[in-house]
Amino acid sequence: MPPRHRYMPPSSQDFVLRRPPPSHRHSGPSVPWPWINLNDEVDGELLRSEAPPIPAPCNHVNCNGCWNGYPRSRFPNWGDSQVDRSGIYDAIHEYNHNVPCTIHRVDVDDRGYFMDSEKDEVTEQTKGDFWELLIKHHRPRNSRVRALFMENMSGPVLQMLGTIYNIEPFFFSSSLSWIPSRFQEEVQPGRGDHITITLTFLKKIKIKKTTDYVKPVVASDPMASTRNEDTPASGGRVINSQTPLVLRSEPSSNNCSLVLDLLAVHLIRNVEGNTLISYHDSDREATSAHYLHERMHCAGQSVYWQNIFQRSPDPTFVLLIFIWHAICAWDEALEALYAHICSLETHALDTKNIRITHEMHIIRAHCIQFSSLLENLRKTVAFIRDTPNPAMDTLPQEEKQYSQTLLEKECRNLLSEIDRLEMGGRMQDQRLKNALNLVFSNVNINDSKRMKELTEAAVRDSAAMKQIAYLTMIFLPSSFVATFFGMNVREFSKDTKGTLQHYFEIAVPLTLVTIWVIMTFQSKHLFASGSTFWMRLVWPWILFKQVFMKREIEKEEETSIPLDSIV
Repeated sequence: MPPRHRYMPPSSQDFVLRRPPPSHRHSGPSVPWPWINLNDEVDGELLRSEAPPIPAPCNHVNCNGCWNGYPRSRFPNWGDSQVDRSGIYDAIHEYNHNVPCTIHRVDVDDRGYFMDSEKDEVTEQTKGDFWELLIKHHRPRNSRVRALFMENMSGPVLQMLGTIYNIEPFFFSSSLSWIPSRFQEEVQPGRGDHITITLTFLKKIKIKKTTDYVKPVVASDPMASTRNEDTPASGGRVINSQTPLVLRSEPSSNNCSLVLDLLAVHLIRNVEGNTLISYHDSDREATSAHYLHERMHCAGQSVYWQNIFQRSPDPTFVLLIFIWHAICAWDEALEALYAHICSLETHALDTKNIRITHEMHIIRAHCIQFSSLLENLRKTVAFIRDTPNPAMDTLPQEEKQYSQTLLEKECRNLLSEIDRLEMGGRMQDQRLKNALNLVFSNVNINDSKRMKELTEAAVRDSAAMKQIAYLTMIFLPSSFVATFFGMNVREFSKDTKGTLQHYFEIAVPLTLVTIWVIMTFQSKHLFASGSTFWMRLVWPWILFKQVFMKREIEKEEETSIPLDSIV
């Protein structure tokens, strides 16, 4: 048999709040009031402005860097308050000037070949050169798609990309705030459109040290070993779905954490050239631009995907590679969770630690959040499938129909994988439920054993008391005779004045009074629950009345003639 692993502390002790829940009402341009809550005041200057809602496009020749005014220069309805609430203001004005913004590039040519281009590093000194590069649209010859992976996105890069490609600010606000969104904009029949995809997905990361994700605690605190940021001072736990789920097991090298990652992609589909922009958070848990850049380049070496890129010019297939990255991350995360649940099941019977049930309840709470994230991923795939590319209208009908059929086929493959992940999630939730039932059954069995022991002890005590009662019955007549003949009355001692009559005259009334008092306090169990104390004082009369009425009813029933005999 394989060695049994020691049970590790539950992950609930390692929860650290990472980010607030997303504001879904600010996920896309469909809401007419960008980043304005119900109780917020509308900027009066914005209402009094006579500028057109849709500014004329700029040729960026003599504009003297119009990108500096983004997003207000291209989207006048984005006032200062909206830019501030959305987080774009902080991204523009509070970025680290000493850290360059690195942009990795991958180009896909007309043959479907993926070419790794040189990366650009944009600093405060070289931002003018990057702006000139964007204006001139320097690309390799016959380039079909250019994918840009932004790492440490700075304010100037955000403004330049938003201006040159006329990107709706909701892409940047959703990416900065981790808000799931999917929308289409800038639809131009026969020319192209813009697609924004922002979603959170689950992935597994290794834990190299036991101190990862644990907040430093004060040694003098008696609850220091079991309290963290999400644990109130009262000792209760707060389960937050935005926190990592740490899975600890033996050996410690297998410890991992399930964290939320961000996929933020903006695809510009245009007959003049397609551009894909991928935003990457600077958080250490998020997928880096360099990592996804290598994965994208590696996908170009796949024979299966090479056939797709060679047969169809639709850039939407490049977007599907990003979705596959999220699918694979989900698969690895659920595999790690499955292994951890199996480990918990092995300890469900042989442990007396109640914290194992806390661990299972916490995992079930996260599984509810995981199912909602998978549903959001499903809707994203359906959105990609049901959002046709206007630029494909310029192709022959046969080629256009072939690309559409191929896209639907690949989306079905993705949806099939999502179905498998959802089924696995339901199975794991059911296994957790079964394990919890197993734990509770084990507790009930232990309680039954304990009750059995107590019952056996009570039986033994009852047997001992019965023996004492038997002994008392043997000695009771002798004790009574000894007490009776030891009485100091005239019948036994001629010199006394007391008699047996005096004894019975005092003993009998005192015995009756004692019985009456005891029955007064105990009769509440014999009579109706609504009887008062004063009613119980006359319990002999009530008892006599009940017995008498019962006899009268029985006599009436005996003398009554049955209906069957009359018939």
